[in-house]
Amino acid sequence: MAWNDENNKNPWGGNNQTPPELEEVIKDFKNKFNTRFGGGSSGSGKGGVSKAAKGSLKYFVILAVLLWLLSGIYIVDPAEKGVVLRFGAYQNTTDQGPHWRIPYPFESVYKVNVEQIRATEIGFRNIQNSSYSGAVSSESLMLTKDENMVDVKLAVQYKIADAQAYLFNVFNPELTLSHVVQSVIRQVVGDNTMDHVLTTGREQVAQEVKSASQGLLNEYNTGLVITAVTMQDAQPPIQVKAAFDDVVKAREDEQRYINEAKAYANDIVPKARGASQRLIAEAEAYKSQVVSKSEGEAYRFNQILEEYLKAPVVTKERLYRETLEEVLGSTSKVIVDSNSDSLMYLPIDQLINSSRSSSSSSTSKTFKDTPTSQSNDGSVLRSRENR
Repeated sequence: MAWNDENNKNPWGGNNQTPPELEEVIKDFKNKFNTRFGGGSSGSGKGGVSKAAKGSLKYFVILAVLLWLLSGIYIVDPAEKGVVLRFGAYQNTTDQGPHWRIPYPFESVYKVNVEQIRATEIGFRNIQNSSYSGAVSSESLMLTKDENMVDVKLAVQYKIADAQAYLFNVFNPELTLSHVVQSVIRQVVGDNTMDHVLTTGREQVAQEVKSASQGLLNEYNTGLVITAVTMQDAQPPIQVKAAFDDVVKAREDEQRYINEAKAYANDIVPKARGASQRLIAEAEAYKSQVVSKSEGEAYRFNQILEEYLKAPVVTKERLYRETLEEVLGSTSKVIVDSNSDSLMYLPIDQLINSSRSSSSSSTSKTFKDTPTSQSNDGSVLRSRENR
């Protein structure tokens, strides 16, 4: 259809109207913009345009409200705690997972990692945690119980136990922890001697610092819990370190000499105890032998006495003959009865050889049986007198 058809209307709204100018298009756009954002309309002939702007504004407001509500969704990681604030005041603490809060500016969320192990240094600074690395003498130098100076460096590991207390109860919890540990370590070192702190008591000092510091942190309600306290280094000040090294070396030499002496004693004492036990055993055996022999001799004498009381003459004769056999049996002399007329053959050479071979054994036997020999000699003399 042609635009110049007389039977049809002009697309611009009238038969004799021309297309709108560029200025009118810009003005119309300004009117729509002002109407959408609260401005008035530019004329009564544009009422339809104002209604369309109001409809668009309604959808825009709905979309903005939805986006604002969706902005209240937040997600808490497994190692974190979410602390919700309403107008800056604490509201509640949320665990891991997705949650919703009233969007800004009504409520806000602070996420705190409660599983992360944090660390702080006392007496030194690690280059990984600070721009300065090295000793801090104002923190490390302290006085002991025996009025000596020591240089102690501690590494403290901790984590957040209560997110609410960590955020709101103390202005700077990490600085508070550092000051608490410094105060406690000075108190613990001041209650102990220098040797105890530098040698055998290092672990004990660290445990005392941990327990006392945790007690103060709980009293201040900082929300922090100390997991470990490690004594990195403990030594005398650099000015007296050489003298202290000499003392330590002397102490080590003393301990070495003590150990050598104990080793020598452990070697000698068992041998001496063994020798003493052996002598005691030999003495007991000799005692038992002498007592048993004496008891046997006494028993034999009593038996002889009983027989003597029964038959004195016969007993004397028997004792006399036994004594002569014992005495003359070990001699090389031959006794012959001069009144006998018979001629006898005596093997003199064999008697001499046998007497020589038995002389040594008979001599020892004679000395061992001295009491018996004396009694026998007495009986022999008495028997000779009687004859």
